[in-house]
This record gives sequence, structure tokens and C-alpha cells, in this order.
Amino acid sequence: MSLIKVLVADDHPLFRAAVLHALRDGGAVGEMLEVASVSALTEAVAEHADVDLVLLDLTMPGAHGFSSLVWLRGERPELPVIIISSNDNPRVIRRAQQFGAVGFIPKSAPVESIGAAVSAVMEGDTCFPPLAAVRSEHDAMLASRLARLTPQQIRVLLCMADGLLNKQIAHVLGLAENTVKVHVTAVLKKLECNSRTQAAVLLKTLEAEWEPELPRAAP
Repeated sequence: MSLIKVLVADDHPLFRAAVLHALRDGGAVGEMLEVASVSALTEAVAEHADVDLVLLDLTMPGAHGFSSLVWLRGERPELPVIIISSNDNPRVIRRAQQFGAVGFIPKSAPVESIGAAVSAVMEGDTCFPPLAAVRSEHDAMLASRLARLTPQQIRVLLCMADGLLNKQIAHVLGLAENTVKVHVTAVLKKLECNSRTQAAVLLKTLEAEWEPELPRAAP
């Protein structure tokens, strides 16, 4: 396997250092980048089109559970993403798989497993722990709807979920307010939502351990 360029996205400096050390020891990585927030992740992906692999934490500042993974799948669908998380609940692992990750490494796993996972993924394989959770039809539906959005529309959706008004979204994303209005309309239509609030609630279900509400028993 030729040398690759890896982007490590995690807000814990010591863990990033451990990952970088493990990848250097593996010998297959030529260049490594590190970021500690979603905003830094978006900038790095834009500046480094030659990144071959992303190792992604779910709890960085600016993230809504799997929102960073969903954004990456929309922005760079060909770029493989491995989730690295301290939350190794089987449902979280299953959701990572359904939302497009090619692997999942628990932070409790031996450091050596990181290099092995990277090698497997770069050879076209996947690397998930044994899965006990069943596939979620809700997640399949949500992934399908989110896949309809452009990367810019996903950014607008994330701002909507934070409660920003169109004028504020325009300022954050450097867009004209009328352009934001067009994006908001498109987002609601593609997500099959009737309001901004409904879209924000839908995005909330991207939180790592979100569980569907069970129907209440009749009195």
C-alpha cells in the first residue's frame, strides 16, 4: 500500500497524539493532519483535496452526533471515514455504519488496532466490531433524505438546528440572505419537513444515542 494522507479529527490532544504515533509506527502514512473542531474540519477538507482518509470523533465542538459524518459523505462521498469514539454502544456502531462510515474504532481498543483498521480500509475493506444492534429503518430513511442535500444545504441545516435566523446563517456562511432562503426552502422540501422546527427535530435524531420513542400503551 502506497503512503497515504490522513486527517485526524478529535478534540482531545493526547488522543490525537496517540493516533498519530500509532499511524507513524505503521509506516503506511506519509502525511497527517489534525483538527479539533467541526469548523477546522471543514476548512481542512476544503484546503486538502488530496486527503485519503478521515478518522473522526463524534463529540467535537460544533458536532451534532453524526452530523459531521453526514456532511463528509455529502462533501466528499469518495473519502472513507472511520469513526473513533469512546461510545462503543452497539447501536452507535450500527448507526455509524448506516450513515456511511467504513469503520469504527472504540477508543478503548489497543492503539495497534488503529493501524490495522487503516490498512484494512485502504485495501477496500471495512472494520467494524461485531454488531449486535439491528438495522434501523428510521436511520435508513434519514440517511436517504440527507443524501438528497448538497453540502451547502447541509451547512444551512446545521445552522437551522442551532436556531439561527436566515440573516445570521448568511453571515456565518458568507452567503446572500436570499440565497439562504432558497436553501432553506430546498432543505425543507428534500427532508419532507413542514417547518424549520420539524427539520431541527429531525436533525436531533443524529445524536449518537438517539432512540425512537416507543408507542405508549393504551390506558
